Amino acid sequence: MSFPALDMNPDFKVEVHTTHNRGFTPEEIAERCATKIISISDSANPAIQAQAHAFRQHMVKVLEFYMHEAIKSDRTTVYNAILDSGNPELAELIRRL
Repeated sequence: MSFPALDMNPDFKVEVHTTHNRGFTPEEIAERCATKIISISDSANPAIQAQAHAFRQHMVKVLEFYMHEAIKSDRTTVYNAILDSGNPELAELIRRL
């Protein structure tokens, strides 16, 4: 059985991000996400680079906001599921997080 050749981007790289005794914050994830979505060429016109950096930083703030909203929404869902299961004390602890 033969496999087709893989065309890999010569700039392909793998990154590893870790934390110690915690998960990633929305701010950390937003920064990584914006960097993946918006790449800025080192050879671009300096004015365009500046504009792209400003746009990326704006996108980080937008992503942070919506990640915080998603976390609140998920906590509401978990709170209601635990409350519906008959554990109001545990549900209240979740709500206070």
